[in-house]
Amino acid sequence: CLIYAGTGLLQEVVYLVSQGADPDEIGLMNIDEQLPVLEYPQPGLDIIKELTSPRLIKSHLPYRFLPSDLHNGNSKVIYMARNPKDLVVSYYQFHRSLRTMSYRGTFQEFCRRFMNDKLGYGSWFEHVQEFWEHHMDANVLFLKYEDMHKDLATMVEQLVRFLGVSYDKAQLESMVEHCHQLIDQCCNAEALPVGRGRVGLWKDIFTVSMNEKFDLVYKQKMGKCDLTFDFYL
Repeated sequence: CLIYAGTGLLQEVVYLVSQGADPDEIGLMNIDEQLPVLEYPQPGLDIIKELTSPRLIKSHLPYRFLPSDLHNGNSKVIYMARNPKDLVVSYYQFHRSLRTMSYRGTFQEFCRRFMNDKLGYGSWFEHVQEFWEHHMDANVLFLKYEDMHKDLATMVEQLVRFLGVSYDKAQLESMVEHCHQLIDQCCNAEALPVGRGRVGLWKDIFTVSMNEKFDLVYKQKMGKCDLTFDFYL
């Protein structure tokens, strides 16, 4: 069982690497059916149990709420963390885009809720630090969203080793190129009008005062953690 928390983009890259699929094929399928969400009522745990191994399952749950098999090292976890300034902008746009959530507040209000741990799935600061505490576990691969844009080849190699799939040099280079295509498709303006997949998203919307406040809260809540992010890629 492979469970990861992170972005929709990573789930497509993981599927691509694990299955040796073509990015054009992924574009024609419902990727959410290939990677069901553990905590969602649909398709439900009964359907997930029927999946054949190795199963690819997505989750946004905190580490402590994941199945005991993961804590015991019997299943693998890929966790992706994104710099929180970009994340809160993307999360805000996601809330705005969904009819079921229909968030109509300002970004300033949304960001304040994020900093005060008042959004779904609880505190991001606790969530990321809890997984970071386990980043050296043999069954955990801790990735950063920015590295997918900065050094995709290295990330693909990490995924190949971690998933235990086999590629020769030519196949690996082809896989990296396929992943590049996938990221381009997901992040270009036509495919994603709001630009949620872009790195450095926060600089277009944060005011100076908001940035100063966020930095203060970040330092207070992450000051004892040695996890770092690239905010200016």
